[in-house]
Amino acid sequence: MGNNSSSVHVFSEIGLLKKVLLHRPGSELETLTPKYLDTMLFEDIPFLDSMREEHNAFAETLRNNGCEVLYVDDLLLETVINLKARNVLIEKTVATAGIPDRELCEALKAYLFGMNDVSLSQHLISGIKKEEITLERPSDKRDLSYYIRDEYPFYINPLPNLYFTRDPGSVIGNKCSINTMQTEARRRESLLLAEIMRYHPKFRIADSAESYILEGYAEGSSIEGGDILVLDSNTLAVGCSARTEAWAIEEFAKKVLIPESGGEESGFKNILVIQIPFTRAYMHLDTVFTMVDYDKFTIYPGVEPALKIFTVSLGEDRILKVGQERGLKETLEKYLQLSAVDLIQTGGGDRIAAAREQWNDSANTLAIAPGVVVTYRRNVVSNDTLDKHGVTVLPIQGSELVRGRGGPRCMSMPLIREKL
Repeated sequence: MGNNSSSVHVFSEIGLLKKVLLHRPGSELETLTPKYLDTMLFEDIPFLDSMREEHNAFAETLRNNGCEVLYVDDLLLETVINLKARNVLIEKTVATAGIPDRELCEALKAYLFGMNDVSLSQHLISGIKKEEITLERPSDKRDLSYYIRDEYPFYINPLPNLYFTRDPGSVIGNKCSINTMQTEARRRESLLLAEIMRYHPKFRIADSAESYILEGYAEGSSIEGGDILVLDSNTLAVGCSARTEAWAIEEFAKKVLIPESGGEESGFKNILVIQIPFTRAYMHLDTVFTMVDYDKFTIYPGVEPALKIFTVSLGEDRILKVGQERGLKETLEKYLQLSAVDLIQTGGGDRIAAAREQWNDSANTLAIAPGVVVTYRRNVVSNDTLDKHGVTVLPIQGSELVRGRGGPRCMSMPLIREKL
């Protein structure tokens, strides 16, 4: 599929899902300890065997509904075979590790360069423990850091959140945005995805990567895929949240709405910016609001009164024009050209049920076709409510998967959807 315009193609949230990128939970999850749960963005330590079983069932549900499943670890292994990609990944991984000691950096690079392809691809995800590297120095050349050893066990962080493939990248039409993650624990995820997109033969070749990869536009700020929704071929929604900042949204809007000189237009005309409370409980827009059908959305009722809605479009002289809208329902009807919108409240609108199931990502649905969604089975009330509104629910087990605070949409990066 190299150098082919169909490598990535997403113009809606609900078009038939044909190809998706997932990541199988692996040994990186076994690095979690109670002391570093906050650092690694987890609430609890999952049981990996059960987690893998649940994730396998999730992938099988997608396959059974006509979706091709690609895995990050497979693609990464096939990418490091390319010598240029291998060198770039090693150099950038060490350069972004925040290690000021040049001698140690060189030792880490030598360690990685000495690995075979399988071991390298695994370490790029699972990280490098300090005990793996021995850097002996003569006693007269030992610095203070040699004697005062940081208790943190890694030189290169593991990536336990990688199974939430939605966040480091987003396919916008025929382009892929390499997102800038807000937390240090997740930033290398974007690096791995960028090099896969640039060098793996399933995607466009490196020589033409700049024409379809959007990256580097949010440096110094952050934007994550859980805040980016492709509502239709004209309209995007972007959450302004604890993980996605207003400045990054403006830079994203410039990339998407303003065609480069001689470049291909994206086709998108409007971005709906939905500001949600800046708390970890809501984290991303898709943890409280997702699209499930042409005119149906699921929403956590506890967040609705606090939403602020803005629009960004292209004004005269290629300048962004920003306006404020009245309410979510009215804004969706206006920009999606719908006579009515059904906002389906999670928990059936019951305050206690909605709050309980919000903890288990009841609003984080993955639409695999119009009116067909994958959800966690445990969100019984919310699933029953979707069913009553004419939405077909495909429930999956998620008792271990949910411990990372994400649902089916979080765990999937659509690469190709059928255009509506």
